[in-house]
Amino acid sequence: MLWTRILRTLEITLLLFLLAALAGHSNPTLTDPLEKVRAYTRTLEFDYIEWMADAALLKARAAAINLPYTLDRAAQKEIVVEYLRVTQTAFEKEGQLAQIFADPAVQDKETASAALRSELDGLYQRRNDLAPLAEAILQEQISQVLAEVGLTTGGQPVPNVWYHSTPLPMALIVSPRDRIEQTANISINTDITLDEQADLETRVDQGLNVSSLVVPVGGVGVYPTMVMRTTDLRWTLSTIAHEWIHNYLTQRPLGLLYNETPELRTMNETTASIAGDEIGALVIEEFYPELKPAASLPDLNLIRLPKNRPDPKDLPRPPFDFRAQMHETRITVDALLAEGRIAEAETYMEQRRQIFLQNRYLLRKINQAYFAFYGAYADAPGGAAGEDPVGPAVRALREQSDSLADFVQAIAWMWSFDQLKETVRQP
Repeated sequence: MLWTRILRTLEITLLLFLLAALAGHSNPTLTDPLEKVRAYTRTLEFDYIEWMADAALLKARAAAINLPYTLDRAAQKEIVVEYLRVTQTAFEKEGQLAQIFADPAVQDKETASAALRSELDGLYQRRNDLAPLAEAILQEQISQVLAEVGLTTGGQPVPNVWYHSTPLPMALIVSPRDRIEQTANISINTDITLDEQADLETRVDQGLNVSSLVVPVGGVGVYPTMVMRTTDLRWTLSTIAHEWIHNYLTQRPLGLLYNETPELRTMNETTASIAGDEIGALVIEEFYPELKPAASLPDLNLIRLPKNRPDPKDLPRPPFDFRAQMHETRITVDALLAEGRIAEAETYMEQRRQIFLQNRYLLRKINQAYFAFYGAYADAPGGAAGEDPVGPAVRALREQSDSLADFVQAIAWMWSFDQLKETVRQP
């Protein structure tokens, strides 16, 4: 059983490496829009082939020693909790180290930080020792839930749930200025500085007359999948599941056609977000019930009448609703662009960014590329998707599906937005 699982995993890995190699050796023309962008990014692009090879080797070693099947549930949980604790401590120490090097009052920064850097080295070693165990445990827990909800073959997910926590590359997103559409998404090295990001965007925008933005990502659906390091277990589980769903869809029409149209990309991302969140929540419920969100108190609609008329300045301000405000921004931008008022739309987006900034949302830019990227994640109403009908249609399909597996399996075999619209029952 063990060796069958290992051999099947290695076969899938080899297949995915071959696919990646074939994709990487195409011969694009100089008129290809993506290649025009890559003229600015070639020296900055992230090397996925090397990363996947190293990560696959780590996973194969863990599988060979039968992790985590030799540990009981309590021991597995202790390992995951310890891994998160060590990661949190490392984050805190990294923050302290950054403060030392940013403090102009500290003259000899190397000496002042020596003890802290030594402590960090120990934490990094401890985290590296725990990571294969913790990752194998979370992979197995998600695999069990996938089997329970019916998204496996013979009780095993295909491909296996393999992920590795790592510093993630950034993504350069490119959109035309006259409409919101992602025409390029290029992974950039993890260590690119903020100044380098801004310089790259400026060169691409001016050289190609486009809108571009370097954005952070939380996960990448290569194989093994990449997941950002964090101490938020609920987010981690949802993201692992989200990226596995991408691997699952890649074996079917919806995933194979990911980049064919903006609608298909939104269908992919929204499906992965919906399914990832549901699977992650089920893992929390089954293995980490103490982390379940507390049930909210019922709304009793109590009204307290003031004895005197209050001063309007004393009344509490309504909270700033990020999703609602971003939704409004997107709708207005779409309308302006549809009328050909590009400069006006760009001025408006900068004005709106200032409003978000005043409400403590530190957005470096809001532009066409921002909406092209974030608008594809339409698993909840509102937000950067604006009035795009794709997200609501995907959510409607989930609502009318009898189970999560029925939903994923139905949409996985679609190859156009028209099919989705025809499948969703109209009110």
